[in-house]
Amino acid sequence: MQQLAVSHSPTPARVESAVCRGLGRQAATHLVAISSLVARRPGEVVFCEGDDAECVYEVVSGTLRLYKLLPDGRRQITGFPSTGHLLGLAPDGEHVYSAEAVTAVTLCRYPRASFNRLIDSVPGLARRLWAVTSDELRLAQDQLLLLGRKTASEKVASFLLMLADANDDGDEIALPMRRGDIGDYLGLTIETVSRTLTEMKRDRLLALPTSDSARLLDRERLEALAGGAHGASV
Repeated sequence: MQQLAVSHSPTPARVESAVCRGLGRQAATHLVAISSLVARRPGEVVFCEGDDAECVYEVVSGTLRLYKLLPDGRRQITGFPSTGHLLGLAPDGEHVYSAEAVTAVTLCRYPRASFNRLIDSVPGLARRLWAVTSDELRLAQDQLLLLGRKTASEKVASFLLMLADANDDGDEIALPMRRGDIGDYLGLTIETVSRTLTEMKRDRLLALPTSDSARLLDRERLEALAGGAHGASV
């Protein structure tokens, strides 16, 4: 695997992160001291399923895709982590999924051994880490519902609302992932994803100003659709 581009000894301002927030200055300084910044271009791999999990990563900027390959070669995308998300918390010492850059990505890298020592010694870090990883568990539970019980329109509506809730731009949504990526996340074909988005645009639930962005036009109807309300489907 190619070497990650690395910037050593980042300053605290450069790695202000979800993990550091809420910690005291001294605790945050200890965390920054063991970190380095790494970069990946679109399409480049951060780590592969089965690799030794030697580091923990936090996304500073950009979007990744997490995925597992099924025995028959099919791909199941399990998430699109962005700023503030943690990667590589592998309890058995091996990565259980692969991580690949969708856009240009900057990550903060923490050597696992040093990170684990800080969890034991830095006041508040374990509690902060629990708060961050609890969000990951909630997203995983939401995806189980998407894959198991929802229709195609309900899945796409739920996905768009999830992206809108995760950013600071209100109803403006970045869609840097390909339609096929969305399908592999939702358990749909690329044709179904494209058709559903077109139908939502036609029904003025959303606008698609570019291929990699969307704007929610009627959040109330989208929320009703995502929840399976009768009469809200497209």
